[in-house]
Amino acid sequence: MNIIVTQRLFIRRFKAEDAADLFDYLSSPRIPCFKDEKLYSLVEAEIDVAKRATDPAQFAVCLKETGTLIGHLFADNTNEPDSNTWSVGWHFNQRYEHQGYASESAAALFDYLFTVKDARRLYAWVETYNQASQKLCKRLNMRHEGCFKEFVAFESENGEARYDDTYIYALLHKEWSM
Repeated sequence: MNIIVTQRLFIRRFKAEDAADLFDYLSSPRIPCFKDEKLYSLVEAEIDVAKRATDPAQFAVCLKETGTLIGHLFADNTNEPDSNTWSVGWHFNQRYEHQGYASESAAALFDYLFTVKDARRLYAWVETYNQASQKLCKRLNMRHEGCFKEFVAFESENGEARYDDTYIYALLHKEWSM
């Protein structure tokens, strides 16, 4: 993938210099689904960035003006029944919320997947309490297709399994018009 450029952002592969910015927002994930990404030290962040740099499913979202990493996107089709179906998702530093960066970057990623990767269908899993991601899915014209009850398990604060209800949103290439 070459760099995707939007009005205010660069979407690119991860680089070693992203470690501190990644640690900034993954040191305390606010949403339980990102708990498995939690980083406990800058050294862990450096190791994580090195892994993400070689993972074709991971995309760093950076401000065009400063190069600062403000979040990441993912798009993966390796475990899908057909190669034209992609699972997508995002995670952003809360300091950059409510400025349209998630919408701008996700729309650019969707366009890339539909036009360059020949995606037919994109879908996202969103927990029922994650209002921000639900709103983003709607802004991207994704369709709410259903709710899976107690679908995803996370470890709670006391170490017990916690099962969350999860929505699925999807979008077909023929429906894409951004």
